[in-house]
Amino acid sequence: MSVFMDLNLRPTAERSTLQSLLDTAAHLGYSAVAINYVFEPTSKKKQEIPKPTPTSELFDKLPTVQGRSRPIRVLNRLTIVASDASHFRPSAPEFRSFDLLAIHPTSEKLFHAACMTFDVDIICVTVTEKLPFFFKRAPVSGAVERGLVFELCYVPAIRDSTTRRYTIANAVCLLESCKGRNVILSSGAEKPLELRGPYDIANLGLLFGLSEGDAKEAVSSTCRSAVLHGETRKTASGTVYTKRLCTGPAHQACTDSTHQQEVTDPGSEAADEPAAKRARPAPAVTDSTAPAVTDSTAGQ
Repeated sequence: MSVFMDLNLRPTAERSTLQSLLDTAAHLGYSAVAINYVFEPTSKKKQEIPKPTPTSELFDKLPTVQGRSRPIRVLNRLTIVASDASHFRPSAPEFRSFDLLAIHPTSEKLFHAACMTFDVDIICVTVTEKLPFFFKRAPVSGAVERGLVFELCYVPAIRDSTTRRYTIANAVCLLESCKGRNVILSSGAEKPLELRGPYDIANLGLLFGLSEGDAKEAVSSTCRSAVLHGETRKTASGTVYTKRLCTGPAHQACTDSTHQQEVTDPGSEAADEPAAKRARPAPAVTDSTAPAVTDSTAGQ
């Protein structure tokens, strides 16, 4: 069974509206959603990067996903609308507070930099107006090789005919360059009525030019790849490891085997020697220069 995700839900000032938005997403079958905090810096004054609100303060209770017995997973995402290269600060410590990091480039130069050098997870594509540039295959292929995904929002396509035309045109332009790979479809919804079910979104992806398989992956496995990319982005050298926890009878077996092992001080010289060498008795030492002593009465 596929795990569907919507990685772009907009936070609202009213907690009741955001709670209704989360309840609707769980009812439609989404297993995970991301609360998207948009940051649009300007060159006139210095602005602080917003901090994500803890999930416990946003929602009183996490709803259960339709058809599953687990609550919905809520992630935090930061989207930077960049009009200049200085707007993206890769060493900013505030980025580590978010599970996902996205960038919305507004020029061809920034789009190329986002695809090739920026350490982000998602690259947003403009869907509410005509793009000021064309997607070139070289930077798009570079982003795909780096594991980045491109995001298309479908809510503007259902609001009015003008934004629908721009959304379809920009989506077709992107898909001609990436061949349908590494594309996610998200809502960008602020109201519960703007959300659609995952299978409806997959059908909408066919209108954008995605194949049937790629359209389904755009709301499931490709979204999961973006989440995993966000986890590796916050680890050393992009490494994620799992550790199996022993419970029940297996825990006692692991504990017993651990106590049977010999523990030595890592700073001592004995720790560097093999155990067999440490257990071997020391050889007898004889002085080869000492004269032999014989019993003169032995022959008498």
